[in-house]
Amino acid sequence: MDWLNRFPSVWLIDFEFSQPPGERPSVVCLVAREFHSKRLVRIGMDELRELDRPPFDVGRDALLVAYFSSAEWNCFLALGWQLPECVLDLWCEFRCALNGTRPKAGWGLLSCLVHHGLDSMLASEKTEMRELAMKGGPYRPREMEALLDYCQTDVDALDQLLPMMVPQIHVPRAIHRGRYMKAVAMMESAGVPIDVGTLAMFRRQWEPIKAKLIAAIDRDFGVYDGTTFKMDRFESYLIRHGIPWPETDSGRLALDDETFRQQAKSYPQVAPLRELRHALSEMKLEKLAVGIDGRNRTMLSPFQSRSGRNQPSNNKFIFGPSVWLRGLIRPERGRAVAYVDWSQQELGIAAALSGDPALAQAYNSGDPYLEFAKMAGAVPAAATKKSHPAERSAYKVCMLATQYGMGEHGLAAKLNKPVAFARNLLRRHKETFPVFWRWSQQQIDVAMLTGELTTVFGWSIHTIGGDNPRSLGNFPMQANGAEMLRLACCLATEAGITVCCPVHDAVLVEAPTDSIVDVVSQTQELMRQASNIVLDGFDLETDAKLIQHPNRYFDEDRGREMWERVHSLAIQAESQVEQIA
Repeated sequence: MDWLNRFPSVWLIDFEFSQPPGERPSVVCLVAREFHSKRLVRIGMDELRELDRPPFDVGRDALLVAYFSSAEWNCFLALGWQLPECVLDLWCEFRCALNGTRPKAGWGLLSCLVHHGLDSMLASEKTEMRELAMKGGPYRPREMEALLDYCQTDVDALDQLLPMMVPQIHVPRAIHRGRYMKAVAMMESAGVPIDVGTLAMFRRQWEPIKAKLIAAIDRDFGVYDGTTFKMDRFESYLIRHGIPWPETDSGRLALDDETFRQQAKSYPQVAPLRELRHALSEMKLEKLAVGIDGRNRTMLSPFQSRSGRNQPSNNKFIFGPSVWLRGLIRPERGRAVAYVDWSQQELGIAAALSGDPALAQAYNSGDPYLEFAKMAGAVPAAATKKSHPAERSAYKVCMLATQYGMGEHGLAAKLNKPVAFARNLLRRHKETFPVFWRWSQQQIDVAMLTGELTTVFGWSIHTIGGDNPRSLGNFPMQANGAEMLRLACCLATEAGITVCCPVHDAVLVEAPTDSIVDVVSQTQELMRQASNIVLDGFDLETDAKLIQHPNRYFDEDRGREMWERVHSLAIQAESQVEQIA
């Protein structure tokens, strides 16, 4: 508790708000309590909208405490208020303290209270009041009083939780996680620019498009009966084309999207079928959250995965559905966006954290996969991508697979090669990068023996038995990669860069067309600094792809063909409707 006394004021806060999909929040009320003095502030909707600043200190001498605080900072932004300097998010700390397990009641405030032996509002009562808040007003005086009372229950809960959780909190790391929650709010508020005209057309014509899409793509496969995927027809297709396919434990073909995704890498001819199945079964265009200003906004759900990465809704977030749909990302006139990502981030992290000089040499070569092949003696020193594409491809798959602990049988299936071939590749990897292999095994041993693995900034995973050693071996790369991305987002948003969203190991930034090059250069420098800090002096390189209006975003060689097919079918359907009208 001593460190809390270093802050003259510690404010526990909670907002109620309404927020239709894709929109910024409309603030309903605020309740705040100062932890030391117990001073209470309750402000309703009308009075809030007249304030041009928070009714309490948000400078360096103040600590603001909330639960899943990105929602609170979104309310700050909606009101035009300055964001606080120091933030402690008790949700982040609860999530970190129990990561690797799962509380029976989930990760919400009620669950946190129960975990710490505290009373909480009944879930039914909480739902009723939340629905009232989501109505968005106007409110009668009695309703606003009830909402303020409800909002105060969460603040009172924070007042009880804080002293119970503080002894287990590592303050600097917790403040850093709170810092990221502010960046999350700024990114959620910015959103991603969407071509709403084309999206509306897709939504209007999606049903007729689906039937025509099946007919067009299935022409090369013959696996559909109407709109139904037929297993026996797919089996016949695989036999005709000599394509081996993974099976489930029951002996049936594995038809999940991940299997299709992996198989499409080895057998590109099945990629269109994978895109078709994904589009038909998982894509729900009506759920893509787009506001009236044409921006895709949704919760980024920070710290939701075991590695601490964001997990936004696949249906609501533009980077969630099939890659071809990302063609809807289009900057407005006079604007541009840029996708800036780290080059082989996980490989660079493995090289830095393991201290393997050979792996560091491979990463710094600019082409680690070809360099690995050269080190292993599989290609001559003068080899290039063009001169030895097959060897480079095989060594690339091997190098990436080892980061996930893939064994010889999995690697053989991925390469579509005999197990002996994969075994030899793995042997060469172990001989070329022995320091990395020892370090990787040490991470697994530590997790198993101590029950915990921790990143450089303190994000932990707790092992409780039955954990997959491969997952534990990959945790340092994934989780420290997440730390790196969080720091980069903090640095970029604090520098005034408009970050539309984070995407795994990348950020999408936006700027006026005439300044996008400078913004990209600044973003790349900040991402380099983030890697340098996380990896203790080891710099990771970045790549950038610029998209200026009226161009659209497309992943490299992924999704463009499907986009053009769907777009053409939509235009045809629109034309037919107009002719009938």
